[in-house]
Amino acid sequence: MSLILAFDLDDTLYDERTYVESGLRAVAAHGRDRFGWDADRSFGEMIAILDAEGRGKVFDRWLAAHGRAGKGLVAECVRVYRHHRPQLALSPEAAALLPRLTRHPLYLVTDGHKLVQQRKVEALGIAPLFRRVFITHRYGIRHAKPSLHCFERIRGLERAAWRDLAYVGDNPAKDFVSLNAAGAQTVRLLAGVHAGVEAAAGHDAQHRIRSLAELPDVLPLDLTD
Repeated sequence: MSLILAFDLDDTLYDERTYVESGLRAVAAHGRDRFGWDADRSFGEMIAILDAEGRGKVFDRWLAAHGRAGKGLVAECVRVYRHHRPQLALSPEAAALLPRLTRHPLYLVTDGHKLVQQRKVEALGIAPLFRRVFITHRYGIRHAKPSLHCFERIRGLERAAWRDLAYVGDNPAKDFVSLNAAGAQTVRLLAGVHAGVEAAAGHDAQHRIRSLAELPDVLPLDLTD
């Protein structure tokens, strides 16, 4: 039986920062249309807040700086951010590797807002590469990683043992701990915001790589030319 490969999405197959910046540009354009604010300046202001404080208060701080604070306006910005149609691209390594994995059953398992994650998949054009795309929040937030719910569904579809499944992700807080305990194979891509995170005991993957180009070095892959 060919190894079943499941992949995370954000910061595994593409750089999630590009989605965040795409969303902030959409909000900046909304600020221009709603209040007449310069979109390039607004984008720069939000990026500065993001880099200094993280994502949590970007819209609050940006609106307050323009004298427009309020929960309603923040919620409006969140809606614009979540509903915009992003322009995204696979990482060069993912774009090179995924089409060569046709001999393996491929799945995508990603956490996050249902609409947001679906828009990302559509923007990347990757759905045809996978047998199924599992957006965990479609099954309820309780089934987000580290829940094994979606991985159990994959095992059922493939009638496979845990040892026949490998998951490639980036976040050691949730991506690997349950799969490790179940007996699946796990690979951590050291990329994105979690690249330098030291994993808690039992939470790190069995293998760590710095590029998806290294995946054949740690898993028995049957690649097509």
